[in-house]
Amino acid sequence: MADCSAQVICWRAAASIAWAVLLLPPVTAVFVILSRFSLLHPIHTISECFSLLTSAGAIFSLILLCGVILMVGFLNLEYYTVIPTIACSKIALLGQLLHPRQFVNSSAHCIMGIIVAWCCAVTIGGRYETIGYPCTHSDGSTHMCLNEYHLILLLAGAFVGFSHSLLGVIHNMNFVSFHTVQQYKYLRFKGSLPLVVKCSATQALYSVRNYVVVYFFLGYIPKAWICKTLNLHLNSSIHPLDSIAGLLDLSLLYHLWISATFLLFTWYITLLLFRIFVTEVYNFPVQSSFTEEAHQCLPKVLTDKEPMILKFLALQDLALLSQHSPSRRCEVFSLSQPGGHPHNWNAISRECLSLLADLTQRLVAYHDTVATNGRAKSLSTGSERKTSSETSVTSGTEDLMSPRPTLMMKTPASVFARSIVGGPQSPLTAPFTPDLDSPFASPSLRRLTAPVEQCSPWHGTVQSPHVMRRVPKLWSTSTDSQANGSPPPSPASVASPQQQTSKPSLLAQFLQNRKEQVKHFLAKRVLIMYLFNKLPEASSQALFADSQAHIWALEGISYLIQASFSEDQFGVVQTALPSILSCMLVLQEAVDRHFKLPHASSKPLRSASSMGDPTYKTLRFALRATLKTAIYRITTTFGDHLNAVQMSAEHRKRLQQFVEYKD
Repeated sequence: MADCSAQVICWRAAASIAWAVLLLPPVTAVFVILSRFSLLHPIHTISECFSLLTSAGAIFSLILLCGVILMVGFLNLEYYTVIPTIACSKIALLGQLLHPRQFVNSSAHCIMGIIVAWCCAVTIGGRYETIGYPCTHSDGSTHMCLNEYHLILLLAGAFVGFSHSLLGVIHNMNFVSFHTVQQYKYLRFKGSLPLVVKCSATQALYSVRNYVVVYFFLGYIPKAWICKTLNLHLNSSIHPLDSIAGLLDLSLLYHLWISATFLLFTWYITLLLFRIFVTEVYNFPVQSSFTEEAHQCLPKVLTDKEPMILKFLALQDLALLSQHSPSRRCEVFSLSQPGGHPHNWNAISRECLSLLADLTQRLVAYHDTVATNGRAKSLSTGSERKTSSETSVTSGTEDLMSPRPTLMMKTPASVFARSIVGGPQSPLTAPFTPDLDSPFASPSLRRLTAPVEQCSPWHGTVQSPHVMRRVPKLWSTSTDSQANGSPPPSPASVASPQQQTSKPSLLAQFLQNRKEQVKHFLAKRVLIMYLFNKLPEASSQALFADSQAHIWALEGISYLIQASFSEDQFGVVQTALPSILSCMLVLQEAVDRHFKLPHASSKPLRSASSMGDPTYKTLRFALRATLKTAIYRITTTFGDHLNAVQMSAEHRKRLQQFVEYKD
């Protein structure tokens, strides 16, 4: 698989970098014209720019810029991801910004920003060209003085590079999304070019504004360090630039802005080309006659975890072939010789059902922790009891997913890490619910998330997002006692947990009291609460961060089932139809429950002023629509034939609503 990865991904990244390098000369020429253009002498300016572009200094600057483009392309290849890392709180986002890996990335962008700014200073020329110049003091001596115009341009490049790296984390610019509408690379590049220009100019404007403010207050620090290091002097006869008079220079502000725009534009062009080339459709062979090429076939690539980009490309190819390629669909429905086994269909359907079952389990675990009205279900009942839907999907998909574990595809561990603070009775999922043992959990939240007593009328499995069914008995009946035929124990005879546990020592009580005091003290601090409070929609976005894979799995398997009605000569698909329908219906129920949560149904605002791709914020809506469409696609194709499919009464009733178009 490593060879296939190098062949598919690395060559595409290299092609994107090559195109970025080829586009660098015309972009540089435009920058030179804009930075040196004069309305009073246009012809003279154009001839001067042409002579400048053919000079030795411009060629050397172009070579340095090519090296920067290569480095940017390498960082894009190193840091890209198809599953975004979503911070569910301010402190989590701060942790991402302060991560050592991000520190290396920011340092590299600062160095590259200085190199690009130096090239811009040499290209603009004039007062920006050198770091030092000879000046005469009042006593008649000649010294080398600091050229602050050159310094402020270099520091601006470092500041813009650092800001770009931080915004990349905040806006998930390393996230690579796949477009729903397939276009040629040239058309995608042409359509995205105005957005790149707009984002570069806008971000450069804000970066220069912030940089001017920072330089006004802290500009004396780098000036003093540079003068001491390079043995330069300050010319007292001119205004320093870290003053209001020095910064109110329209020509200086314009050159800072045009240089920052040029820097960001070259980097964004490299990023755009990388996204276009990496996400281009790749056709995997469904089956191969040669053993050494078996690892490159679609069923094999689908089952591999790494690299994740190949898995996404394979799922994209599956969704496309199931819709538009009858010849490749025949290979999926074919039987192996000798033996007559549908290995291709079994591998593809097993992986698709594994992905759907994984998402269902995540949703069920989330719903068992956070109730729709703010309560958290007690895991002592939720983990021991299963609804009929969960039981049916487990039994229905067992035959397809028995050779390997169900949880094949996970979102990053940092996103869906399980918190063990709550103990075995209430394992909370970290990004979705606040840590009840943290010093920042309010008393009201602890009351809402307290375990439900077994004698409570709310005890039992939640049947509806809004209606809680009361248990018809005064106390719950033990499963073991029912199985043995013995009567349930009386509530008076059952020892309470407080009676069974030993009394803690005085030292443990003292430490616990001090811990609670620290919690209450920190909980009253506004800044602490601001950092540790959960972001409203981040939990839902993190839950569906990898849903593009589930969308393709739903499209691929539903289109294959639709085509099997007339193309499946051996009936290999119909044998798995009960399991597939059960898996989809259970996922539909879990998704419907999730969208009844407070923040799940509100669509975030789309920001058009950033190169960060915000599509991950609306993946849950796309998944819900795709899931419902996939079920309708199957019911419309098979119609009354679905009455012969074996499934539970609850699923049959649910499926009948789709058949009658009542859902």
